[in-house]
Amino acid sequence: MNTHPTELQTVQQAMKQTKDKRMYERYQAISLFLQGYKYEQISAIISRNKKTVGTYVKAYREQGLEGLVRHASPGAPHKLTPEQEQELVDIIVNHLPVDVGFEARYNWTLALIVALVEQKWQKTYTLRGMSRLLGSLGLSYTKPTYTLAQADPEKQRGFREETFPALKKLMDEEIAHLLFQDECMIRDYQAVQYTWFLRGKQRIIPTYGKHHGVKLIGVLNYETGRVHCVEEEQYDAEAFLRFLQHVLKQYPTGKIVMVLDNAHIHHARLIQPFLEENQNRLELVFLPPYSPEMNLIEGLWKWLKSAVIYNVFHKSVQDIRKHVQAFISSINQMPEIVIDRLCIKM
Repeated sequence: MNTHPTELQTVQQAMKQTKDKRMYERYQAISLFLQGYKYEQISAIISRNKKTVGTYVKAYREQGLEGLVRHASPGAPHKLTPEQEQELVDIIVNHLPVDVGFEARYNWTLALIVALVEQKWQKTYTLRGMSRLLGSLGLSYTKPTYTLAQADPEKQRGFREETFPALKKLMDEEIAHLLFQDECMIRDYQAVQYTWFLRGKQRIIPTYGKHHGVKLIGVLNYETGRVHCVEEEQYDAEAFLRFLQHVLKQYPTGKIVMVLDNAHIHHARLIQPFLEENQNRLELVFLPPYSPEMNLIEGLWKWLKSAVIYNVFHKSVQDIRKHVQAFISSINQMPEIVIDRLCIKM
């Protein structure tokens, strides 16, 4: 398909701006379509069937981005008033069950919410009906994630809204390569996660009960999507210095800006002479303290673990190393997917 660059840029800009996961998925499908991906490939990437992908493309062809906007079905009349629905959302988002009279209960379940609505507004819902109501109100049954309590929201806002946009504006002029850097330990059995299996049975993953692993130091290129990782025996200033030297060899020309966290080895006195000597080639930009979620390469580690480590028995460190290298090699063959998955959200 012949696509004007501006059209693709418009779709990708919509991806960056939306905070709705479903809308992000629709924009991503169209972005991939405009880049020439087939329905089967898009279906595999966004985990939707080909018919759904076709529906997105048809809507986009007929109405542009507006055709992708979700419009709520009128459905049956709501039992709660709009004011009551908003109050329900506020209770679920900002209070624990114990805060509103459910003794020793700390997590909202459908059954508890049904009980809350019946007690507070004398309206009866089935579990399925309550699930539909919560979905229409923008709520979903999700697994929480941790955030570091010491994080400074103002510094995070400053990086997201000021520092990083300023770096992007300098790309191709003063900055040739914008890299996100981090370290990650890939253990032989990191964790198990949900997987499809026979009903009533449980998949059994053998293990030696030891914590073998591979220590990686890597960079993600924000513009090209290319990933580069090296293995080290331990994380210390000497290892980080070797990695910086390695990065300069990987990118022999142009100014490099490396975004990274505040680990001690990144501020080590040992690396300062090297940074001063190469200040025209390499600049380190530090993320706000306690903000790992702002480091785009963190998504790579989650992706790698999900693809290589979870639910798999690795007999040796060599086995892990081989599979990690194969994964990195494979994603470097599809940079557009890496960019869509890891880079475009910042």
